[in-house]
Amino acid sequence: MQDVILLTGAGQIGLAIARRMGHGKKIVVSDKNINNAQTVTKIMTEAGFDAVAVEADISSRKSILNMIAAAQKYGEIAMLINAAGVSPSQASIETILKVDLYGTAVLLEEVGKVIKAGGTGVTISSQSGHRMAALGAETDEQLAVTPAEELLQLEVLKPANIKDTLHAYQMAKRCNVKRVMAEAIKWGVKGARINSISPGIIVTPLALDEFNGPRGEFYKNMFAKCPAGRPGTADEVANVAELLLSQQGAFITGADFLIDGGATAAYFYGPLKLDK
Repeated sequence: MQDVILLTGAGQIGLAIARRMGHGKKIVVSDKNINNAQTVTKIMTEAGFDAVAVEADISSRKSILNMIAAAQKYGEIAMLINAAGVSPSQASIETILKVDLYGTAVLLEEVGKVIKAGGTGVTISSQSGHRMAALGAETDEQLAVTPAEELLQLEVLKPANIKDTLHAYQMAKRCNVKRVMAEAIKWGVKGARINSISPGIIVTPLALDEFNGPRGEFYKNMFAKCPAGRPGTADEVANVAELLLSQQGAFITGADFLIDGGATAAYFYGPLKLDK
């Protein structure tokens, strides 16, 4: 039996992280679209990794449990790389909240129940969660600890209080960061760690959808005016994930790392401030 890496979301960021961490482990690659999972599995297998594809929809607790059971056939789950999600230009408000918010909450909860002692995890959030004003301590706590099955009934997440798909995405990503903080307490009982990464604009197929979508000019302007002056790459996200998932990050848990080329800084205090 091997240590198992559970990778959810068969995209460029998840692939880049799995390549850093996958040596000597069984990598279970899951995606709602099995073709995507099979494509990433083929890439990894041809690069010398031991990978297998499974179909999973993280908006469904049943599907998550089936995915975990499939992974456990190979050994103990020692690592979670959650890169699953949809973007504001790809999905409806309901879908974003169901996948990015509820789905991530359930995934962190269920993997936390079975994670190997000393295991690690990282979930991919977004700079969008950092771009809203403070929600207040009470709302933050609700997002952090409300039972997952009750999350979407929170007043702040009711359809009447969500302006558009971008707002839904921002709320989901703010929730991701708060859930990671709360789950870190539970994971810690097993000596396991969980953190989140909030990337800015990273060149992936999802980002290209955004560039060509209704908010394309907004995103292009964002990276042009940020201190880095460019979008990032999946490997730059993997640089940080490698730290968080390895022993070098042994004292880091319940934390979020903003990797956005300074776009959030520019949004609050620089040339992007007037673009609110």
